[in-house]
Amino acid sequence: MVLEMKENDLTVKDYHRLRTSVGWSVLPEQQIEMALKNSLITITVRDQGQVVGMCRLVGDGCYICYIQDLVILPEYQGSGIGKSMIERVIAYVNQQGFPDTNITLALFSAIGKEEFYQKQGFCIRPSDNRGAGMEMILPVR
Repeated sequence: MVLEMKENDLTVKDYHRLRTSVGWSVLPEQQIEMALKNSLITITVRDQGQVVGMCRLVGDGCYICYIQDLVILPEYQGSGIGKSMIERVIAYVNQQGFPDTNITLALFSAIGKEEFYQKQGFCIRPSDNRGAGMEMILPVR
């Protein structure tokens, strides 16, 4: 297996296919197009030309960044693809900041994937000095 990692080549079709492969909800094509356009960076991993993993980073690019999506086809999970994409994201984020400052790299873990992210250096919240992560899902009418 020879894998190839690329930046900013994630298509709507591949984004949709990867999301549905892990049971995530189906999004309208127009929403996916805008989400990809507004991403700081997307990373894909290909096996013989087929996208088998993707990561999407969002945020302001200088103070806070979020790994919004990290999806790997189930048959490729556990092969190191996720770790490699996180390493690439961390390298990207480290190049964006201002000297002598910090950039927060955050994410919402899928259920059962917390240990994977902890191994990559992420901390579970709440912690001794940070409150719980929160979200609000707003229906668009």
